[in-house]
Amino acid sequence: MNWLKKLPGYQRTPYGFEVRLLRMMPSVLLAGVALPAAVAGLARVVFNQGTVDEIAHNIQTFDFVMLGLAIFIWTAALTVAIGCIIVWLMKGPAYVADAYEVSHSDKPKS
Repeated sequence: MNWLKKLPGYQRTPYGFEVRLLRMMPSVLLAGVALPAAVAGLARVVFNQGTVDEIAHNIQTFDFVMLGLAIFIWTAALTVAIGCIIVWLMKGPAYVADAYEVSHSDKPKS
């Protein structure tokens, strides 16, 4: 039995936007970490007004927001990547499924 028998006469669909998106994902993931980290570093220069406790609280709050943003970007990018992989697989070659004979297919029981 040949499990991977391709459908005769099937023409493969050309790849499109999903492949371009998949190729962009490493850059998006890197930017999803680098940009919030750079903004968090910049916050240490900007938040310099107030007492030491207020400055530490503001910086820590901003760091948590940037960490949440980085996790959100990674989650969104991985979700898009999974969708692109599914579309890429669906555009692959078609395969013939083996027929399964059902005993009552011609004469269903009443």
